[in-house]
Amino acid sequence: MLRITELSLPLYHPDEALPAAICKRLRIAPRDLVRHVVARRGHDARDKANILLVYSVDVNVKDEAAVLARFRKDVNVQRTPDPRYHLVAKAPPGGEAKRPVVIGAGPCGLFAGLILAQMGFRPIILDRGKVVRERTKDTWGLWRRGVLNPESNAQFGEGGAGTFSDGKLYSRIKDPCNRDRKVLTEFVKAGAPPEILTEAHPHIGTFRLVTMVESMRKSIEELGGEYRFSNRVDGIDITTDAQGDRRVRGVHLSTGEYLEADHVVLAIGHSARDTFAMLHAAGVHVEAKPFSIGVRIEHPQSWIDKARFGVNAGHPILGAAEYHISHHCSNDRTVYSFCMCPGGTVVAATSEEGRVATNGMSQYSRNERNANSGLVVAIDPARDFPGDPLAGIALQRHWESMAYVAGGSNYKAPAQRLGDFLAGRPSEVLGSVVNSYKPGVHMTDLAQCLPDYAVTAMREALPVFGRQIPGYDHPDVLMTGVETRTSSPIRFTRGDDLQSLNTAGLFPAGEGAGYAGGILSAAVDGIKIAEAVAQSLSAASARSGRDSAHAG
Repeated sequence: MLRITELSLPLYHPDEALPAAICKRLRIAPRDLVRHVVARRGHDARDKANILLVYSVDVNVKDEAAVLARFRKDVNVQRTPDPRYHLVAKAPPGGEAKRPVVIGAGPCGLFAGLILAQMGFRPIILDRGKVVRERTKDTWGLWRRGVLNPESNAQFGEGGAGTFSDGKLYSRIKDPCNRDRKVLTEFVKAGAPPEILTEAHPHIGTFRLVTMVESMRKSIEELGGEYRFSNRVDGIDITTDAQGDRRVRGVHLSTGEYLEADHVVLAIGHSARDTFAMLHAAGVHVEAKPFSIGVRIEHPQSWIDKARFGVNAGHPILGAAEYHISHHCSNDRTVYSFCMCPGGTVVAATSEEGRVATNGMSQYSRNERNANSGLVVAIDPARDFPGDPLAGIALQRHWESMAYVAGGSNYKAPAQRLGDFLAGRPSEVLGSVVNSYKPGVHMTDLAQCLPDYAVTAMREALPVFGRQIPGYDHPDVLMTGVETRTSSPIRFTRGDDLQSLNTAGLFPAGEGAGYAGGILSAAVDGIKIAEAVAQSLSAASARSGRDSAHAG
């Protein structure tokens, strides 16, 4: 089978145009095309008047060797790659006395647990939050009634922060081992729409994610894995030998239980600030890393559709339009869009009392009134919070606390019309753009909730973005604060063996450890970590077997 990439056709092409384009591209007669299957489809909307669909297609032809020889120097005509993922190890018979422990049931922990279970290692998966349906009720409790459960919310619980998001499943990673394809395939098995395997920018949406993580939990449990919810890790047991080498021996749980473990996957997510502090106090190597701070910005989705697609706005193949924008400012700050959610809502994402943090969410249909995106400013440890590796957490907490007060100290979020923000005056009422944030907004001045350098940079960038996307800087556009949790403010640095630099047996993973950004990359990192854990367990089992043989 051959794969053709970068095959472009007009948006409104008839079905028969694709096989005809394949034959033209390969310079073969229609009778020589045996079969074709769409491997991927995206669109090119740079010219709104002539939007193109861009295909990657797998084809069977009668004389494959002749076609390959004809296009041997053409990178867009190649053999179809093998998309299968292969497990790297298999648990030895009899199982391990100390099972691997995975801390966190978000995308990273979920896939670390799934792969370990598929290899027969029977992982124990711990999460401080609740099962996904109970967690959903708690999350809606904040959104509808302003009541926060610090252990069960948009950040903590089964499915992780990605459960209450747009469910985007694309990233820039190109994994030669097909881990990314493995993630998508497992999601489809768990109930995701099959289209995620072929769409260039796939997404799932919150409601589907809920049922999918339930299905995947069932698969892990059927393979011998074990979940323990409402089990926060409050301490880590580390021993140090005569040479000064440190090794994990177990974890202390909030239930009072001690769990022995020589292999611990740290997949805790970017908001587990108390766990970050506990690990730092225990001497686990940690360093500060860059992240960003800003607001959520809302536009009517119809404005974005028209700006991006022109007269083709509303076409069912195109769906709700997205955007990605960036501007480097005169104060040497970069302002950019983050986690853009077409046809979605702005949601309360705090996990700590007395603080306000925002995020964006969409359902699979993406048919809500507004588009929303993070409008954020990049910040750097050396420049903005030097010294203590946990200083970025203190910075996040400070501005989240300021946003809580500015919003009325009741979990409503501070908000401002864009025109007022540019003019430097507080907003008193909403304009034509309707707020989607629950439990509601309080109109005010967002400058009191953000660093001065961020305010200055955003005021410079907004008119620039307005020239790129007509209507982007309309005076009635709504800005809601604050967006602080774009990524983890720390990194638990790991070595080539994917273990902590100074603590053997501890495997930092995913977004909270500073190694991913989004559902797909976090899940792929979880698979990588599961492979490293499995190889370490297999090596330990082999050493134990040799020792037993020598003793006999």
